[in-house]
Amino acid sequence: MKKYMSIILVMLLLLLAACSNKTNGSTGDTKHPSGTITVWGWDVAAATMKASIAEFQKKYPDVKVKVEDFNSGDVYSKLTVGLAARGSGLPDVVLMEDERIPGYVHQFPQGFLNLTKLGYGKYKDSFNQAKVAAVQDKDGNFIAAPWDIGPAGVFYRVDYFKKANVDPNSIKTWDDYIAAGKKIKEATGAMLLPIDIPNYDGVFEMMMQQQGLSYFDKDNKITLQSAEAKRAMNVIKKLHDEDLVLQNKGWDGIVTATVNGSVATVPYGVWYAGTIMDQAPKSKGQWDVFYLPSFEDGGSRYANVGGSSLLIPSTSKNQTAAYAFVDFFTTNKDSQLLGFEKYGLFPSLKETYSAPQFTANSEYFNNSPIFKKFADIVDKVPKIYLNENYAKASKLTSDAQAAILLENKPVESGLKDAQKQLENEIKK
Repeated sequence: MKKYMSIILVMLLLLLAACSNKTNGSTGDTKHPSGTITVWGWDVAAATMKASIAEFQKKYPDVKVKVEDFNSGDVYSKLTVGLAARGSGLPDVVLMEDERIPGYVHQFPQGFLNLTKLGYGKYKDSFNQAKVAAVQDKDGNFIAAPWDIGPAGVFYRVDYFKKANVDPNSIKTWDDYIAAGKKIKEATGAMLLPIDIPNYDGVFEMMMQQQGLSYFDKDNKITLQSAEAKRAMNVIKKLHDEDLVLQNKGWDGIVTATVNGSVATVPYGVWYAGTIMDQAPKSKGQWDVFYLPSFEDGGSRYANVGGSSLLIPSTSKNQTAAYAFVDFFTTNKDSQLLGFEKYGLFPSLKETYSAPQFTANSEYFNNSPIFKKFADIVDKVPKIYLNENYAKASKLTSDAQAAILLENKPVESGLKDAQKQLENEIKK
């Protein structure tokens, strides 16, 4: 009797599991997924995903997509809590900034699906090498699917440059940039660039990537005492010593300096073009862009600022539909162009760059094809290596930058102390 009761109990459990799976929308049919998936994102990224659902459902009519829009801080907070609780309350797809990916993968090594095993590896050549490196694990597997990127350049005030008789095409090196800044300040009174000195080391990061490094090299060794780091920080110190840096406070400070004309240039990612157009409509025709200066003639002038990707938590109850959405959304040309046209999100998908939206002249930006300029350098951005200690490294480098610029600490000792502090932090 006990034997038959056990068999009946097993059959009931299997039936309940099947019903549960059906309720959650799970399906093993990779060609015809069905059910409901939830996607977490924020701001214009969430808006772009919502706007892409209709096109996605033309291909996958049996999948319902629910996009939940939080602020980015809430996404990370809820994600961390959910992963720590072994998946409780997590979505099927989540947006994440690239620099955060290594930290989450390190803390939760089983937290996300290996997209390469699901077939995403076939898209490797569809994106630039720097972006691919940012979304792969140490074994070369895709942990995230590339979405937007931020090739960097120097946005500049055309009218200020003309008044100072400075030809932007003559700026090839950082020394040229500093010399131009002196002339522009004398002619217009404007500072050359904004830097949130105590809190933001973004210009330093750009300079490091130009030289093929982040805070770490490919062997995970800290690079803050490298010749490249010293070279970058020395240029930043020279900019500050020449009184060309406007010390601003956070994102709002950069935007304010841009709108009120207190700076002549802003080195930043391509996505800042949207902010300039939105926040400074009266400056139409007064802005343009040139590539980052190099450290020597003929040196690299390319870097990337920002970018995000999509991941699938391994606890998703509808992994097939989740992967279908991630695959479609990140590799469908129309969806990528939608985000670019409506919200200024610069796509990772290289096939989009031949579209008229990228090749046309921009009336706002001095009738210049600025987006083509950025698209032309995507494949030239050096590949760098990020790891789970990115946030710590950035904070300590910002502290070192503040000590060097505001307390007159020597560059070499400032970076040396930052490296020692980072080594100690990592050991904890």
